[in-house]
Amino acid sequence: MRSTVTIDSQRLDELVSETKSRSKASAVNKAIMEYLRRKRIERIKSMKGKLDFDMDFDDMRHHER
Repeated sequence: MRSTVTIDSQRLDELVSETKSRSKASAVNKAIMEYLRRKRIERIKSMKGKLDFDMDFDDMRHHER
């Protein structure tokens, strides 16, 4: 999908350089994916201590699929 956004050119150039991307679009997509990945990790970490999980590693490993 095409979108038009205004991004500071110096920041965009730095992003392209840091991500070693071949295009600006690729660099922006990588940045978006990384942002979303980090948000998912934060969400999972925020659930610490809130879930009741009674299986240990050995139980999970030998549990029938």
